[in-house]
Amino acid sequence: MQSIVSKIEKSIKKRQRGKIYFTSDFVSLGSAEAVKKSLFRLEKSGLLVRLAHGIYLYPKIDKKLGLGILYPSVEEVAEKIAKRDKARIVPTGDYALNVLGLSPQVPVNVVFLTDGVSRKIKIYNQNILFKYTAPKNLAYKSRVLMLVVAALKEIGEGNITDDELQKIKSALIRDSKENILADLSLVPAWIRKIITPLIK
Repeated sequence: MQSIVSKIEKSIKKRQRGKIYFTSDFVSLGSAEAVKKSLFRLEKSGLLVRLAHGIYLYPKIDKKLGLGILYPSVEEVAEKIAKRDKARIVPTGDYALNVLGLSPQVPVNVVFLTDGVSRKIKIYNQNILFKYTAPKNLAYKSRVLMLVVAALKEIGEGNITDDELQKIKSALIRDSKENILADLSLVPAWIRKIITPLIK
């Protein structure tokens, strides 16, 4: 009979590199403790990279440019966690500014609003913070508009520059006008006044 380590290794190697795994992905193969020990062994063997407690990467490795392991972004990891938990998330504050190109700074604490469980996860040299919010605050069809709203709240009313407006306009055209118009009723009034002229 195959050991749990062998079964997990075989399962991982069937899939593409770059995939993120959780301890819970392998609970059908053995006890939680046995799975943890098996993943630890596979990390030590170099098959997996541990991203955070209970979160592992089957890494892509760049050999052409010599970049080595290609790590997923913090947002990609957060998205995978949300998918596992059947929750929705949206970046807030400084991270929303960074994603939209409105700030070059990558925050130490990356905060996401979620309709799932509040928690903190340390990954790389950053903390991912999931903060619970009412589901209605995540009811947008347009992910871009959610980011724009979060970024504008961070900048603050009356503090938006012309350069920032141009970058926001460029971001908004990534999504359909129909999606954005459908979501405008969810947007605070002062932000709606800023966005409406940008999507005409």
